[in-house]
Amino acid sequence: MKKTLAVSLTALFLAVTGPALAAENTQQNKMTTCNKDAGDRKGDDRKAFMKECLSAKKMTQQEKMTACNKEATGKKGDDRKAFMKQCLSAS
Repeated sequence: MKKTLAVSLTALFLAVTGPALAAENTQQNKMTTCNKDAGDRKGDDRKAFMKECLSAKKMTQQEKMTACNKEATGKKGDDRKAFMKQCLSAS
């Protein structure tokens, strides 16, 4: 009986904290990426960059396609293809 209760409580704990841990890990990954992208920035410039970087939402594939298409205006053929490939693969 005690073993069943312990297993049940453990399962309940993981069910409740699992999504929170995943969100924390995502935030850590975002922090790591933003720190790397901040480079040699210092002071207020770095603070402003980090604030913007950490609050930025990741675009959906559809939003990314729309933004890249808008930027590709005027490009044709292989030039457009290469641009779109690079734009859509960027994070």
